Amino acid sequence: MAPAKRSKQQGKLLPKSPTGIPGMDEITGGGLPQGRPTLVAGGAGCGKTLFAMEYLINGAVQYEEPGVFVAFEENAEELAQNVASLGLNLKELIKQKKIIVDYVRVERAEIEEAGEYDLEGLFIRLGHAIDSIGAKRVALDTVEVLFGALPNQGILRAELHRLFRWLKDKGVSAVVTAERGNGTMTRFGLEEYVADCVITLDHRVNDQVSTRRLRIVKYRGTLHGTNEYPFLIGKDGISVLPITSLALEHEASQERISTGIQELDEMLENKGFYRGSTILISGTAGSGKTSLAASFVGAACRRGERCLYFAFEESMSQITRNMRSIGMDLGPHVKKGLLQFHATRPTMYGLEMHLVNMHDLISHYKPDIVVMDPITDFTSVGSQAEVKAAVTRIIDFLKANQITALFTTITSEDESADQSLAGISSLIDAWISLRNIENNGERHRGLFILKSRGMSHSNQIRSFLLTNHGIKIGEMDMAGRRTTTNAF
Repeated sequence: MAPAKRSKQQGKLLPKSPTGIPGMDEITGGGLPQGRPTLVAGGAGCGKTLFAMEYLINGAVQYEEPGVFVAFEENAEELAQNVASLGLNLKELIKQKKIIVDYVRVERAEIEEAGEYDLEGLFIRLGHAIDSIGAKRVALDTVEVLFGALPNQGILRAELHRLFRWLKDKGVSAVVTAERGNGTMTRFGLEEYVADCVITLDHRVNDQVSTRRLRIVKYRGTLHGTNEYPFLIGKDGISVLPITSLALEHEASQERISTGIQELDEMLENKGFYRGSTILISGTAGSGKTSLAASFVGAACRRGERCLYFAFEESMSQITRNMRSIGMDLGPHVKKGLLQFHATRPTMYGLEMHLVNMHDLISHYKPDIVVMDPITDFTSVGSQAEVKAAVTRIIDFLKANQITALFTTITSEDESADQSLAGISSLIDAWISLRNIENNGERHRGLFILKSRGMSHSNQIRSFLLTNHGIKIGEMDMAGRRTTTNAF
């Protein structure tokens, strides 16, 4: 029997309403369901109101879709003040009649349940607001306030069902926020009535580090990310870690760029690394990782390229001073604006905050080269699995933007040369290992290329010297033999 063919109706995609929130539209496959309600549930302080407000503001500003925000806890003035610190100008949008904020005051002490209780008054009020500006989006924050004083569960459930049915019939894309219950997703079981899309927000503290996470519990009619996704509330609003790639679709450049060291270029077909590749320099303490990274940055700046250097152990002043001792002066590049340093201790923020800050800095500065020195320090604020996930996200983001990345990691003397503390070896395109080698009572530095995808490269361990005139790599390997190359 021949398999049934898909009809055109079966293959039709569910219409989406883009949120405009960085990262959110990626994991939802384009946004929230258009013309249907979405439930956003979470505890106090997890970002529900901001999520709903940013959805409305982005709709009005980016997609020409006016919106109505019905607030049951804060008035328009309070909401405008709260979101102004995040760069959201709610007052101006209200003035332009792109957004209406309708504050519905509900005092539980003044409510007396007499006869049948229904939401007809709210429907009339909300319908008028929608029609007055042609709203396409609606937010209700938080809907439990309406029912907090009602003991009759039967009436409450019937009105909840009628509310969501009314929103669907009205054809607006709605976000309804709700409080988490004790052992349940929402206090009054709202998830039972919103069958299209349910999102939970969570705010947790582990080892004195605060983390917010988002999860799409269900989303009918479309594929979506099912994991927990870290999100942050920063100076530009909510970000669901946009440095996340759901597909490997970035372009691979054929251009090669110099390492800044002639002998190392010669070990890489005399051409250097591929632009847009991810490079790892691993080594024990004092093996020269930062010096090698600085040489790469210096060469890029001399080509007129912009470099962003994230330092997690040393300040900019300390790095530039130390590099002058080996004949590299990075100061002029900083003055010209070709090199920017951002030095912070990993323990200053949680892992997710670091990632979002990096994403913002990269997006604004638009560098050609990004250095993170060393990524091993992130293990102080996250587990090895969390660090690997975070580094995967930043690598995907950099590759998607054709930005060359150079990471350093610290290894111990007991670890083998091909072991990476962050567990990211499979994500790396080119890997250089530096080792301290003791021989006849002397310590020598050794350098070798563990891998370099897409090109032939030297397979020899070479001497690695830090001199007053820069980095020198010996022409012979540590055994005194002439060098050869090894095809990939």
